Amino acid sequence: MSDTTPSAPSTRERRQVAAASFIGTTIEWYDYFIYGSAAALVFAPQFFPTSDPLTGTLAAFATFAVGFIARPIGGIIMGHYGDRVGRKSMLVWSMMLMGVATVCIGLLPNYATIGIAAPIALVALRFVQGLGVGGEWGGAVLMAVEFAPRHRRALYGAFPQMGLPAGIIAANLVFLFVSAAVAPEAFASWGWRIPFLLSAALIFVGLTLRLKIGESPAFETAKADETLTKRPVVEVLAQHWRALLLASAASIAAPALGYLVLVYMLSYGVQILELPRTTMLWLIVLGSAVWLVAIAGSALAADRIGRKPVFLAGALLVTLWAFPFFMLVDTANPGLILLAFAVGTIGIAGMAGPQATLVAALFPAAVRYSGASLAYQVGSILGGALAPMIATALYAASGTSTLIALYMALLGVISFVALLFLHEGAHDLDTSSASPTDTELEPTH
Repeated sequence: MSDTTPSAPSTRERRQVAAASFIGTTIEWYDYFIYGSAAALVFAPQFFPTSDPLTGTLAAFATFAVGFIARPIGGIIMGHYGDRVGRKSMLVWSMMLMGVATVCIGLLPNYATIGIAAPIALVALRFVQGLGVGGEWGGAVLMAVEFAPRHRRALYGAFPQMGLPAGIIAANLVFLFVSAAVAPEAFASWGWRIPFLLSAALIFVGLTLRLKIGESPAFETAKADETLTKRPVVEVLAQHWRALLLASAASIAAPALGYLVLVYMLSYGVQILELPRTTMLWLIVLGSAVWLVAIAGSALAADRIGRKPVFLAGALLVTLWAFPFFMLVDTANPGLILLAFAVGTIGIAGMAGPQATLVAALFPAAVRYSGASLAYQVGSILGGALAPMIATALYAASGTSTLIALYMALLGVISFVALLFLHEGAHDLDTSSASPTDTELEPTH
């Protein structure tokens, strides 16, 4: 065992890591969600031309789901190396993968130009995006919570969580600006590419920030204590499978409902409710702003009263709000739609605020990157990947929003029940493993 133990991070270092986690994650989610906006607005005619608009929309959302399929693969690969060589280097790689794929999508010729090669290339680039974001979440939240002071773990862990709505806001504001600056025909033809190409400048900013921060103290401690493992993913599956299973189930509702509200609703509002695209984009921006603030609020509450009660309250709210949500949305009244979005995103934020620290605390430092990444990404696939497609198909089958509301409620119930099997403790995220009397969020038996 090494005698060299890393010193505690300074307040300045902690703030730098929190800022880098928020800004870097915002940029990655911007890249990820401009794809979602484009899938809802222009990808069907550009890459999946068909005489049936519904078929084209389903195909466009299917490529959206491809990114989710790649996410656990990215989580496994980057989790392995994040637990073997460090968190920081994987965060740099995840941002580079996401940035290159996003810019290439902005340069990709459409179906009319290169035929079937266009949708094939689009799917491949979406897969690369998924690999990048699959390794992003685990690394960003671990850097935040492992640098955090003990009494502010949930708040620090919420900074990368707040990057998600911030990325949505940025993506939709750029789409609003571009769609207002060019004619509708020009936007459909080439204007939609501008948000993708802007990613090049954003990635440069994000990489600059990430290269300036140091390595996680928890990883350095595990390395100094020689507790690193050669096969972290295998160890997670063999020794922490209960934690992985329950954390994955608990992580289903928040991403799924987020994508339903802030991706599917764009398509639903424009195609079903026949509202102007600009109106729906602004409603999503405002709903995301509520979501961002509410994540910070729920994280502060989690640091005071515990992560589990805050998470359970969020899951219960989204379950109970599912049917009122669509009753308000289906009025096609922008004010009532905003109310539906605001309450819905507060419920999602109730889960997202404590989620990062909750999941990270399930695993010792030597396998934490792998465990946290797998849990979050599996939950995202089971919930978020298929949510827009399922919602589109449910509406096509029934002609009403009732089945979609039932689907939303069911997702909330799944996460609520899964979390009931976890109990809170006081696990030390500064060290490589928990002591026998210092265990947090172990599955109940």
